[in-house]
Amino acid sequence: MRVIDHVIAGGFNAMDGATGAVFDPNRGEVQAHVRLGSAADLDHAVAAAQAAQPAWAATNPQKRARVLFAFKQLVEANMQELAELLSSEHGKVIADAKGDIQRGLDVIEFACGVPHLLKGDYTQGAGPGIDVYSMRQPIGIGAGITPFNFPAMIPMWMFGVAIACGNAFILKPSERDPSVPVRLAELMLEAGAPEGILQVVHGDKTVVDAILDHPAIGAVSFVGSSDIAHYVYRRGVTAGKRVQAMGGAKNHGIVMPDADLDQVVADLAGAAFGSAGERCMALPVVVPVGEKTAVALREKLIPAIAALRVGVSTDADAHYGPVVNGQHKARVEGWIAKGVEEGAELVVDGRGFSLQGHERGFFIGPTLFDHVTPQMESYREEIFGPVLQIVRANDFESAVRLPSEHQYGNGVAIFTRNGHAAREFAARVNVGMVGINVPIPVPVAYHSFGGWKRSAFGDVNQHGEEGVRFWTKVKTITQRWPDGSAIGSQAEDGAAARTQDAFVIPTMG
Repeated sequence: MRVIDHVIAGGFNAMDGATGAVFDPNRGEVQAHVRLGSAADLDHAVAAAQAAQPAWAATNPQKRARVLFAFKQLVEANMQELAELLSSEHGKVIADAKGDIQRGLDVIEFACGVPHLLKGDYTQGAGPGIDVYSMRQPIGIGAGITPFNFPAMIPMWMFGVAIACGNAFILKPSERDPSVPVRLAELMLEAGAPEGILQVVHGDKTVVDAILDHPAIGAVSFVGSSDIAHYVYRRGVTAGKRVQAMGGAKNHGIVMPDADLDQVVADLAGAAFGSAGERCMALPVVVPVGEKTAVALREKLIPAIAALRVGVSTDADAHYGPVVNGQHKARVEGWIAKGVEEGAELVVDGRGFSLQGHERGFFIGPTLFDHVTPQMESYREEIFGPVLQIVRANDFESAVRLPSEHQYGNGVAIFTRNGHAAREFAARVNVGMVGINVPIPVPVAYHSFGGWKRSAFGDVNQHGEEGVRFWTKVKTITQRWPDGSAIGSQAEDGAAARTQDAFVIPTMG
């Protein structure tokens, strides 16, 4: 059976040791094994990064941008292959897989503008004969720890900006769907990146801890659950690293009485159930404002959910495919059972869904709860599956409080025709990313991505100019030159020559 190896120093590195199973979620069968690395494997990758990074940092940013542009072209040329590979391990349908890749490429495209992004500031005459200027320099070696739900997009969000800024990068992808990250590393080499600039080390907590503790790794970016994000942040910061750690989410969609309900229902079909709900920017909670809105929304949601097609990831007509593995399927179904136990009304039950010919696949049908309350654990926690919860609000103020008081603060949306209500909501809600009639408010690549509260730990967001700030450090130079008003005499020219000789920097031998 196929074994997926690390990519270290430009080659596949088959090491002895443990492996993990990689499933075909459509059939519920193991299709490959992935090598689970050790601290020694990470040391090997760090050594290769240390050897390659100084020359890469010294490469002018235009040339680094050309490598990224060539990488972008290679990914586009291999889009179908990458999408099929992604779908075969994750389970998302091909269209979603292509979207996953494209959103990552958007950040690569942004990073191609790095010559402009790295420009510093300059102040002439800050004091008598004194000028001050700043420059942005790379951290050195960065690392990314990425989740299973976006095996192309999130790695590219991280390594695209990091590499453009002159860093070497070590990626620890999810062991559930590791093949696409490996292919991306191969394509980066093909695009002209030196060996050691982008490496992939697979593994579990052993490799994560090795990354967080390694003294040569200066910055770590993480996306995953909030408990692990908090752990990564604390351990990495304690080790003296710069850390951004993005956690879980429970995004709300506020539906005002004046909203276009047909459009809301169409948006919820994709935002709540697309990618089987395995997205930190999914919309798993809808909040109709007023009883009349709640009744009308529910009446429209039920037939829309019944019309959703669940199929294998290669089914072009399927709205979504299976979840990633059997463990995650059991977890989501456990949350559905918990909601019933807590007294929520189970309107549509997706448990027990079976697809003919794929009975062992990890499928869950779309699920709808009504009369969910803020006190329920199934509301407070992230389900991360194709489950939509209706939480009814009496008025606008109650609707603002629900996402504002929730432990997560990743994204939120409001659906309304009222500009004043939208403006008030956007200004007051205690959440990091807001959509106004936009169900999944993921910012474009030249803005930044990041939530609040337990959805993000650290002070700097992903990609955009915030990403450039994260992967670089600022150096500020204050300079003053001697008065040269008498320059030109023969004696002074000789003295200047002797002074210049005195400041020749010896080479390192």
